Amino acid sequence: MSTIAVTNTPETSLLSLDRGVDYWLLGAAGALLMIGLIMIASASIDIADIRNDNPFFYAMRHGTFLLFGLVAGFAVVNVPVAWWMKSGWLLLFVSLALLVLVLLPGVGRTVNGSTRWIGFGGLNLQVSELAKLFLVAYMAGYLDRRREEVMASWWGFLKPMLVMFMAAFLLLMEPDFGATVVIASAVLGMIFLSGARIGQFSILIIGCSITAVLLVMSQPYRLKRFTGYTDPWADQFGSGYQLSQALIAFGRGEWTGLGLGNSIQKLFYLPEAHTDFVFAILAEEFGLVGCFVVIGLFSILVFRALKIGMMAEKANQRFAAYFAYGIGLLLGGQALINMGVNTGLLPTKGLTLPLVSYGGSSLVVSCMCIGVLMRINLERCQLENKNGDSTAGGKGG
Repeated sequence: MSTIAVTNTPETSLLSLDRGVDYWLLGAAGALLMIGLIMIASASIDIADIRNDNPFFYAMRHGTFLLFGLVAGFAVVNVPVAWWMKSGWLLLFVSLALLVLVLLPGVGRTVNGSTRWIGFGGLNLQVSELAKLFLVAYMAGYLDRRREEVMASWWGFLKPMLVMFMAAFLLLMEPDFGATVVIASAVLGMIFLSGARIGQFSILIIGCSITAVLLVMSQPYRLKRFTGYTDPWADQFGSGYQLSQALIAFGRGEWTGLGLGNSIQKLFYLPEAHTDFVFAILAEEFGLVGCFVVIGLFSILVFRALKIGMMAEKANQRFAAYFAYGIGLLLGGQALINMGVNTGLLPTKGLTLPLVSYGGSSLVVSCMCIGVLMRINLERCQLENKNGDSTAGGKGG
């Protein structure tokens, strides 16, 4: 069992531990949040003016979500990692309950044919965003408790997949194929990093790949999106419209872009310009240089998440390590898919760019993920400080 500090003493506070702050992680996340706020203001200014008679309507809402996200992230920093470990079953139950609740008539809110949101007054909660974080926390606890069983037997290896399949089934009922892929990828990565055998993992990858192909072929709209992605110009005003408009944005941006606010594609040519395709607007206004900056920031963020996990594992904090691995894979996987969709490397899917795209649920949960990573690193540093003090005290005696 992992060694996790249970108490929340003053020494574990972010404000009082000088060595516990990962400034690279915090800096990359902060830069992405600021870039997101600027790009939402730019990408949504015209559509907000037409729809809401306020050109900064979406920018102001995004700024409010950003404040909620910062508060949520700071709150999570003050939650001991042991709480997440002990609450695994509760988090699993809440995840599945939310995924079931959103499917109930009169509860879930349907937008563009997908029922993914639960309304609370003027706010909408996208349940899949919370489910991602909670399922990763549960899976980290399972891998911590049953690591030897996962490595030694097929049954121990397949049991966590049954939980993933339940969640995937509920997500596909919404439908939310993108979230299913992100969660499945993160869970598979966690299982691999926990020490699963290559043979087991390879068979699982093949099985998941076959399942994904069958799911694409089972629904006409998914198959249409896939064929549109392979050649968007064949039907540029139909199935290939979004991708063709996104590619035009990338082409117009060239190396250094047209400048902030000078995008043409955001003028009702590119749908979802401030949500799923904000990366394309960034490419048009800041060019390839701007794209490389964002990609570099995400690379730093994912690298630091995996590094935090690796250092926690060396400190024998296995649950914290697997949790950090899962969060890094969640954020990195979703960012990779979103940027792949924007550039035409992957079929069109409705996934936000973490920390950047407009969307309250995604933004708040992404900030919570950063908070969890900061807490994991904080507790590891505290443990090292204690061990160092004990060693010094022993030598002095």
